[in-house]
Amino acid sequence: MAHETAHTERPEPGDTGGGKPDAAVVRDALGVGVAVGLSGFAFGVTSAGAGLTLLQTCMTSLLIFTGASQFALVGALAAGGNPFTAAAGAFFLGIRNAFYGLRLSQLLALRGPVRPAAAQWVIDETTAVALAQPTRRAARIGFTVTGVTLYLLWNLTTLLGALGAEAIGDTEAWGLDAAGPAVFLALLAPMLRGTVERATAALAVVLGLGLLPVLPAGVPVLVAALAAPAVLYVRGRRDSGRVRRSESRGNEEEQR
Repeated sequence: MAHETAHTERPEPGDTGGGKPDAAVVRDALGVGVAVGLSGFAFGVTSAGAGLTLLQTCMTSLLIFTGASQFALVGALAAGGNPFTAAAGAFFLGIRNAFYGLRLSQLLALRGPVRPAAAQWVIDETTAVALAQPTRRAARIGFTVTGVTLYLLWNLTTLLGALGAEAIGDTEAWGLDAAGPAVFLALLAPMLRGTVERATAALAVVLGLGLLPVLPAGVPVLVAALAAPAVLYVRGRRDSGRVRRSESRGNEEEQR
């Protein structure tokens, strides 16, 4: 969901000259926050189906608040994985938020006690909305509105989903155990735009499914995480080879 947008010179925080109207930024941010926030219902159902209590489910959304990591955690627990393996998988998925934070810290330039509070909202959606804005002011508005909307709605729908799962009993009998993976794939799909992303996803699927019968529950997810560095390594070797061949051809032409 996150994407890169070129940012050159940014005006000072209060400068709106030539920027996007605040109302348009708020509208876009609300659209993202509401659309994704409703997915918290699926997490609540999935978490309850994995055996977490209502309190545990709600605290997970309140404290972790990053959908992919939450689904990975409860998915591994539902598959019979031990808590440490499940937590490790969620942790590795959440590492990307640290890199988002490095970019957003320069873009938003927040100061004082606001920074640690804002760190809780550094996720795919808030990063995408902030990076899409033409000015710092618009980026701050987009980040804040998306973060507030998504955080409140995600936690509310998590509660409703967990309560609903407790009310209907066996979630597998209703087919709701598939809700979490379905939402996870829906969130992931827009990110697979380039060849590298698609190759990484394909290799991760092969590793995860191929090792599922031979490794303990939750471990195949961790191994599948190696798909990213593997693909990047191959791409780097290929690009280096192209550069060397190009330089070689250039040298041959000079000698002629």
